[in-house]
Amino acid sequence: MNAPRLVAVGDNCLDAYLTRNQVTVGGNALNVAVQWQRNGWTARYFGAVGADPEGDLVCEAVAATGLDPADVERRSGETAVTLLSDRAGDRHFLLEAFGVGTHYMPSPERYAAAAAADWVHLGTNASPELVRRLVADRVPFSVDLSTAPFALPLAGVPMVFASGPSAPGEPVASLIAALRRAGAGTVVLTCGRRGAYFDDGRVHAFAPATQVEVVDTCGAGDSFIATFITAFCCQHLPAGDALARASAAAAQTCTHLGGFPQPSHPIPDWLPVKYAAVIAGEPAPGVKNGG
Repeated sequence: MNAPRLVAVGDNCLDAYLTRNQVTVGGNALNVAVQWQRNGWTARYFGAVGADPEGDLVCEAVAATGLDPADVERRSGETAVTLLSDRAGDRHFLLEAFGVGTHYMPSPERYAAAAAADWVHLGTNASPELVRRLVADRVPFSVDLSTAPFALPLAGVPMVFASGPSAPGEPVASLIAALRRAGAGTVVLTCGRRGAYFDDGRVHAFAPATQVEVVDTCGAGDSFIATFITAFCCQHLPAGDALARASAAAAQTCTHLGGFPQPSHPIPDWLPVKYAAVIAGEPAPGVKNGG
């Protein structure tokens, strides 16, 4: 039997931890592809970076993981950058600039490769056009909705991952039901320390979060997604077992900085200069500033 071909499409970013003077490379789609690659699956990553020094850092990190950097498109514009301050593993976003990866639509050659894969995963800020096309072409895929569960067309989408409420008293059933009414076939809801839920209209499953001493939560949800897809869609584990395996993978990611193990680099001298206004607390035009 041939190994499943897995493709992640979409976001990447350069994460700058200002309080640590360190940068890592991540982004949901890229992190998912890296986790597949690290765990021995046949994986590719399709995304875009700008023609800038940030893009050089991302491509170098992609190559170091064993993924093919030629799969990453260089486009006119800026690479996605996230500026964070963090203490005791809690992240505070000062800036999320999505750059040329916003609503990324792969080239015809890359789309053809993705459409021929056994499973495709779309990262956050996915292209609505790409979602509709994958549905129309009957490609098996999932998409990370993150904290914007209804920002994309969901009719016919085979599987969605979304962030749910972490407080024990807050209901999850209503959000799951709304996502399924919107057209999602299978819903996986991750609720932080509370655990994760699965619902495909026939099977309902839950797994508690795996407890661990947290260094950084960045990329934990991406490791969850990567592991759940391989466990459930490729190895055909029962939903509850797949959730438990994914929870353990997410916890492991919380024990190191960044979405996957990678060399630690100091923040380049040019980055604080480029984003000096944001670091000083001033709003940046055309990007999302966190609080």
